Formats: sequence, C-alpha cells, structure tokens
Amino acid sequence: MFDIATTSNPELEASLRKKIDSKTKPIGSLGILEDLAFKMGCIQNTEIPKIELPTIAIFAGDHGIAAKGEVNPFPQEVTSQMVYNFINGGAAINVFSKTNGLNLEIIDAGVNHTFPKDSNIVNAKMAFGTKNYQYEPAMSLGQCKEALKKGSDIVEKIHDKGSNTIGFGEMGIGNTSSASLLMAYFTNTPIATCVGSGTGLNKEGIGKKAQILSEVSEKYTPKTPLDALSTFGGFEIAMLCGSILKASSLKMCIVIDGFIVTSALLAAKAINENVMDYCVFAHNSNEQGHVKMLDFLNVKPILSLGLRLGEGTGAALAIPLLRASVNFLNDMASFESAGVSNEI
Repeated sequence: MFDIATTSNPELEASLRKKIDSKTKPIGSLGILEDLAFKMGCIQNTEIPKIELPTIAIFAGDHGIAAKGEVNPFPQEVTSQMVYNFINGGAAINVFSKTNGLNLEIIDAGVNHTFPKDSNIVNAKMAFGTKNYQYEPAMSLGQCKEALKKGSDIVEKIHDKGSNTIGFGEMGIGNTSSASLLMAYFTNTPIATCVGSGTGLNKEGIGKKAQILSEVSEKYTPKTPLDALSTFGGFEIAMLCGSILKASSLKMCIVIDGFIVTSALLAAKAINENVMDYCVFAHNSNEQGHVKMLDFLNVKPILSLGLRLGEGTGAALAIPLLRASVNFLNDMASFESAGVSNEI
C-alpha cells in the first residue's frame, strides 16, 4: 500500500558529515542543529537541502468514549468548538503558524458536528465520531483502511502544492485515551504507565481513567497493527497514520508533535519501519506516556518546553530550528572558504 524507501546512502552520509564538520565552528558545537542538518540532507538525498512550503496539518475527530465524560474533564463538544477556533484564527496553532510563516490545513476527520460548507476546512469526515470501545471496536477495519487512504490523499495534495516539510497536529476530546491504548499495545507497556492527565484530570481522575482503559485493553486481542488502530484509535489518529505513511513515501520531512501524533507514528512504524527515516521529533510532551514513547523509539526531541496542548504546536515551534539547520549547512562558511585555520 505504501512503498517507502530507506534514506540510507553511505556515500552521501559521509559527504554530509564532512560538510558539517568543515564549517567554521568546533565539531559538534551546534549540537542538535547538526543532527537536523544531517537528517534533512539524508531525507532529501542532497548536500543542499531546502525547506519548502512547510505545512501543519491538524486532524480533528471525536471519540465515542468521551460522550460519557468518564475519561475526559472537558465535554465532547469542545472538539467542534476548538475547530471553529482554528477556523477563526484564535488558537495557539494559528498564532505559531502565523509567527513562523507556516501553511495551516484543518481537517475534519470525524467530528460530531456538521460544519458549514463554506468553512475553511477539509471535509474528510468518516462519521460523527467513533464508537465507544468500552463496548465495541472504535471503527470497522474497512473504516480504518478508508481513513488511512483519506489521510494519504490529503498529504499528497499538500505535497503537490510544493510542500516538502509537514508537521502534524490533532484535536479530539478523549484522544489521549486512544493514544494510551495504542501505546500500550505497540510498546507492550502496562496501560497504567501510559495514562496521563490529558486535558487536565486530577490524580483521582487519572486513576479512574487508567482503570477504565485497563478494562478496555483486556477486552480485545488485536492481531495486526490495523486491528489495533481500528479497535482503539480515532478517525483523526488513523488519518494521521495514513498521512505519515504517505509523507514518507513522498520523501517529505515529517515533524512529529506530541503524544497523540506519536501514537499514530507507532502504528505507522508497525506497518512500515522505514517511516522513521523521515521523522524528526518536535518536543517532549508533558503527557507522561510521551517520554516512554520517545524512549521506545530511541529518539531525541528538539525541544523540551513543558507543552501538552496538542494542535501541532510543538511542531510549529520546531520548524524554525529545522530552517536554521539547513541554512547553516548551506550558507555558513567553511574553514577553507573563510580562510580560517582549523588546526590546533
């Protein structure tokens, strides 16, 4: 379904390392920026990578379990209210996208609301929210595959507009519960260590959430990554998974945001491990499971700002550092060109 090539190219990698190390600086002194420059060169298969039309794509969807209010302190209708906030330019992601010159796409993957036809959103609605996985799988396997395809098609259109760098965000009351269940499945971690406060649960609320999700986790035995995604996921998470797979096949740089987006990446990685070659990790979320996800993936985030908002805000803040990394690689003088001695 998704043909994803590895970025491995030993000759190019050696050339990139030599170019980075020849800049007028002590070796390694630009820290993570050097790693990012190397990664961008590998993704684009060039010594002169560029960031073109960087885009944040936010996928929004509702979750059946959220209707009861047992695992979420905010009511389900906040999902649609926040989508209107995105449309009207009032959310943090709008501010950060504008600040950093990022294109912003808002996608209705399955919100429990009908938006006006003239709303500035992409209508990819699968249904008015998923089913409640306390009683039945969140979606059918057929719906899951359709959501993957819709996410793929959306990314292809963004790529066709000229984008080679994409960050992902999400909105969906209850989606930290889905992410926790997916994390437990894909990392083989006890559910209690995956569950956090989400949009603001207190200690008692987190304990109740963990108990409910433990019961859900024990109820099902998914056999494949798609089984797990259809059982526990949200429409927005399934579309994120398809988007990550497609962006990788198009050789785009993928900026992974926080807990929810990383749960979609876990599913994508289980489908095709080569997706990891195209991913950079924006930040370390304050949602407790995210640190464990990053450890499981053996990756280092760019930022650690105590964020746990979602929306793709971490990705929007990290992309300027990606720009800085490719700019130093392309524009910074070498010892030779600057006539600076690099001998001790």
